[in-house]
Amino acid sequence: MANIYIPYGTVEGQTAQIAEYMAELIRSHGHQAETADLKHAGDTLPAGYDGVIVAASVHMGNHEAYVTDFVQKNRSELERLPSALVSVSMSAHGDQENAEGYVEKFKDQTGWRPSHVGLFAGALLYTHYGFIKKHVMKKITRDKGSQDTDTTRDYVYTEWDGVRRFTEDFLAGLATLQAQEQA
Repeated sequence: MANIYIPYGTVEGQTAQIAEYMAELIRSHGHQAETADLKHAGDTLPAGYDGVIVAASVHMGNHEAYVTDFVQKNRSELERLPSALVSVSMSAHGDQENAEGYVEKFKDQTGWRPSHVGLFAGALLYTHYGFIKKHVMKKITRDKGSQDTDTTRDYVYTEWDGVRRFTEDFLAGLATLQAQEQA
């Protein structure tokens, strides 16, 4: 049984939902998992974990600064443990090259080269936005050619099957490493 830590950064909550979904999936496979909102949990990686999945959302072209700080501070431990990065952005919904560019920028900023990276689309949560943000997001969405401009509803683009496959692949890699260590 493995114990996985899933620290995350989120602005609108979609990355938190993805982190919680991964934790539930890990638990359903007989392991332990703990999520932590880095905005409140601080920048120290607790001891006692067998693996770490860092999740962060992208806003204005950058992952949250406090997630970057966490990774920089804990880089040596993240490199020692099996670890992965989950990057959540609207670019992951149709603009893979841009989504990959955000990850490369994050790697350059932190110096961390995770062995597993998951790129997942977030959500347009029009009903949660204030007046100005709602209309800015509508304009950006329209300018990108999307028809998802009805501000009376939300649009969730996260591909949950992809999140499941990513999490199960991470667990399989972790099991392989643990088996090699015991051999």
